Amino acid sequence: MVWDFCEVIGDKGSKILENSTSVENAVFFPNAQLNFAENLLKQRDDHIAITFVGENATKRQLTYQELHWVVAKIADHFKQWGITKGDRVAGYLPNIPETVAAMLAATSHGAVWTACSPDFGIQGIIDRFSQIEPKVLITVDGYHYNGKTFSCLERLPEILTHLPSVERVVVVSYLGLEHNYSRWDQLLMTSDATEITFTPVNFNDPLYILYSSGTTGIPKCIVHGVGGTLLKHLTEHQLQCNIKPTDRVFYFTTCSWMMWHWLVSALASHAHIVLFDGSPTYPNPTFLWDIAKELKINFFGTSAKYLSTLHKLDVDISKTHNLEELRTIGSTGSPLAPETFDYIWNSIKKDVQISSLSGGTDIVSCFVMGNPISPVHRGEIQGSTLGLAVDIFDENGESIKDGAGELVCTKPFPCRPIGFWKDRTGEKYHNSYYARFPNTWHHGDFCEWTKHQGLIIHGRSDTTLNPGGVRIGTAEIYRQLENIDDITECLAIGQKWLDDERIVLFVILQKNKILSDDLIHQIKQHIRKNTTPRHVPAKIIEVADLPRTKNNKLAEVAVRDVVHGREIKNKEALLNPDCLGIFAEIAELQVE
Repeated sequence: MVWDFCEVIGDKGSKILENSTSVENAVFFPNAQLNFAENLLKQRDDHIAITFVGENATKRQLTYQELHWVVAKIADHFKQWGITKGDRVAGYLPNIPETVAAMLAATSHGAVWTACSPDFGIQGIIDRFSQIEPKVLITVDGYHYNGKTFSCLERLPEILTHLPSVERVVVVSYLGLEHNYSRWDQLLMTSDATEITFTPVNFNDPLYILYSSGTTGIPKCIVHGVGGTLLKHLTEHQLQCNIKPTDRVFYFTTCSWMMWHWLVSALASHAHIVLFDGSPTYPNPTFLWDIAKELKINFFGTSAKYLSTLHKLDVDISKTHNLEELRTIGSTGSPLAPETFDYIWNSIKKDVQISSLSGGTDIVSCFVMGNPISPVHRGEIQGSTLGLAVDIFDENGESIKDGAGELVCTKPFPCRPIGFWKDRTGEKYHNSYYARFPNTWHHGDFCEWTKHQGLIIHGRSDTTLNPGGVRIGTAEIYRQLENIDDITECLAIGQKWLDDERIVLFVILQKNKILSDDLIHQIKQHIRKNTTPRHVPAKIIEVADLPRTKNNKLAEVAVRDVVHGREIKNKEALLNPDCLGIFAEIAELQVE
């Protein structure tokens, strides 16, 4: 059992599973007691726990002993402020050591941690935090991105007027700006605590609140449980990623993305986690690899978009960086194209394992990912994760082995969310995951098995194209355009047209390139040759930018809705909402 193999601290109780026939209502370890922070801080030695690197080359390190010391001080203040089991503590923070320490201090008391990165605007924060009513808000004075600095302090007054539940505000000094709020460094100096009292909680008590993208309305507050999150992360780290004590583990992420929570859990395996805050391509496209080389990173995680960008720039990391210690490159956020697999092996490291991951905010972990013992095939995810009964259903709910369909899970699993915050009847939760197929988790990915028992993700089900009644994943088109150098990025939607649907492709071109008739012909011919005639876009339109979520994923649904004249209810969920204007203009022209 993973609990024993990974040496989880806690009491398993007398029963593993109740109501085992219900995917939605099964209860794992109903009598168990444990504490999440205690399991991440079970080591208290001089090994490095955290290395932080900022885009401005700032570097800090904390040993496990030093991290324990910081958490003890912050947890002591939380206790004085009355923070107890079930209270919410919110972070408006970048990916820095203080974020990890604040989360551990909160969860040591059984409180619930939630966070948003500082690139969220005022309304984005209010939409999320006002729903969960935190008692404490921890923020930074400002942050760095792409060579610039941004203040968070000027947003605080308006945010706080909409968060009457907040009793304490703590500011971490990152830019050294003046303010009148409580200071993180003062909290460390005004506590004599050196020990942490860990509050035992139930296996299925809340640990984290994460948020849906919110591009179709106010974000859903997804509540994740203590035990399920811990066991799933330990399984993925130690058994599927082969992360061992003192291994250096890096993932390029913000603290809003579920991969931050995944990364931080590596402390439970006594790993050395590496945090980075800033733009991945500043001051140069190889900066993250500079970090990997210097710190001798063993597991390097990032987004498919970042790897694709390096490929487009033809950056040859292998010629400039000795990555002898690197065993695994993890990629998630969107499907990893076959050509990007080739790029990694040819231009980063030839003998590295490529572990393409897919899961998400919904389960704060992975449904499918790599493993250290099976072969890696270009363009494929190696397989499903341990302990999950992953299958692919057709539209009628029948299991299929050939062709694309819906990613589902047909048996109970402990990392499914507890529910949505304040969804008292459970109706929204049920409709999100269980309403499509009886007694089955419907994840919303459009994918297919391969002959190697691997998987290919073709995109999200809600963005699947349907020309002539044939379902096509957007990733099938994007994959083909990886080979056309003139294209930097693209986004495809299905547009209702003459009682059917046609594919409209928006492209961003390389600098000084134009969307000529010849290039349009080249794009269409390349797609037709390598897929089917139905994959060929009816229209190809050049744009200057494409909208993205805060997690840097293409906002295909937002573009589709704008083109169809539908209102985007929550533009705050987007990283660059201003670019939607051009799609509104296109909609007015009906993309004729």
